[in-house]
Amino acid sequence: MKSILVLNAGSSSLKFALFPLEPTLSEHPAVSGQIEGIGATPKLSAKVKGTRHQEDVNVSGDQTEQHRASLAYLFRWLDTHAPDLKISAAGHRVVHGGERYSAPVRLDAATLAELETLIPLAPLHQPHNLRAVQEIFTLLPDVPQVACFDTAFHRSNPEVAQIYGLPRALTEGGIKSYGFHGLSYDYITRSLPGAIGEKASGAVVIAHLGNGASMAAVRGGKGVATTMGFSTINGLIMGTRSGSIDPGVLLYLIDQKGMDYKTLTQLLYKDSGLLGVSGLSQDMRVLLASDAAPARQAVELFCYRIARELGSLAAAAGGLDALVFTGGIGEHSAVIRERVGALSAWLGIRIDPAANGEDKLRIDSPDSRVAVAVIPTNEEGMIARYTVEVLKL
Repeated sequence: MKSILVLNAGSSSLKFALFPLEPTLSEHPAVSGQIEGIGATPKLSAKVKGTRHQEDVNVSGDQTEQHRASLAYLFRWLDTHAPDLKISAAGHRVVHGGERYSAPVRLDAATLAELETLIPLAPLHQPHNLRAVQEIFTLLPDVPQVACFDTAFHRSNPEVAQIYGLPRALTEGGIKSYGFHGLSYDYITRSLPGAIGEKASGAVVIAHLGNGASMAAVRGGKGVATTMGFSTINGLIMGTRSGSIDPGVLLYLIDQKGMDYKTLTQLLYKDSGLLGVSGLSQDMRVLLASDAAPARQAVELFCYRIARELGSLAAAAGGLDALVFTGGIGEHSAVIRERVGALSAWLGIRIDPAANGEDKLRIDSPDSRVAVAVIPTNEEGMIARYTVEVLKL
C-alpha cells in the first residue's frame, strides 16, 4: 500500500509517521514514533497499528553520523515492521521558509540550497530539518520530497505586524517577525468551521500551548498577528524558553556578566521559562501538583502572559469571536484553560466548568459572548495533506 512518510528531525530526535493512501489519504498514521537520544544512546519507540515497540538503535559516531545512521535504521525497521506500507513520498517539517516560501514546496537540489541559506535565522532547528532531506535524497533517491514550513502560515500577516522598530536596512536584510507553529495554526484554522460554525470567519485567537507555546490571531481564516517573532523564544513563557524579554536585559548580561552568544543561547532556550522560574520542572503537570511557591508563581506567570497576549491579539484581529486551545497543555489542562478564561472574562469569555473538565470540543457556557473550543492539533497530518496536494498524489 502506498504511504506518505512524515519526518520532523530535531537536534537529537527524529519523529516519524506513515500515513496510508488507501487510495485517499488516511487521517491517522498507521505507524508513528520517534528515535530519541541521537548523539548519545539512541532509542526507538513506535506504535504500529496499536502495537507498541521499543528498542535500542545500535549506531555509532558523532551526532551527525548518528543522525544519518538512525534514518537508515528507521527505513530497515519499517521494512520489517510495516512491510505492506511502501513510501511513495516524504513530507518534512522545516522550521523556516523565510520571506519567499508562503506555501509548501517540492524539494530539489536548488531549493535545498536556498533553504540552507536560512540556517542563520533558525540555527537550532533548520540544519537538522534539512539533514533529513539530504539523507533521503541519498537513501531513497526516487522518493519525491516536500518541505512544509512553520513560518508559512504567518506570511498573510500585514507588513506592519512583521517589522520591528529597527533601521530599514536591517529589516530589508531579513530581521523581522516570521512567527512559528504555522502547521498547527493551519490545521486548526481548517478545523474551525466544524467546531465553531459561522464564528470561524470572524476574529479568532488560537493558543498553541505546550513545551513550546505561542498564540496567533486569525480573521477570515487568515493570520493577522502572532506572538513568536524572529525566533522561537519570543512571546509567551514556555517550558524552558524565556518568552519576551527586555533587550536591555541581554545588553546588561553581556556588559556586566560577561555572557557570550553560547551562554545566552543556553540561558534563553534551555534554562529559563517554567523551569527557570519554578526551579523545579518544565512540566506543567509537575508544577500544578506542587505546593512550592516558585512553582505556583511559574503557573501564574504562564497564565498571565497568555491573558495579556490575548488582549493584544484581539486588538490586532479587531475583536474576539472565538478562543481555541490546542497543544499538549491547551488540550489537556482544564486548570490552565479555566485560569486563562477567568483572567480574560472582560473580553466576554465564560467557560463551562463541566465541559472544561471533560475536555469537550466546546467549553464555553451559554452566557459566553466568545466561543471557546479545545481542538487537538495534528501537525503530522497537515504535513501529509500538504505533501499529497503538492505532488498531486
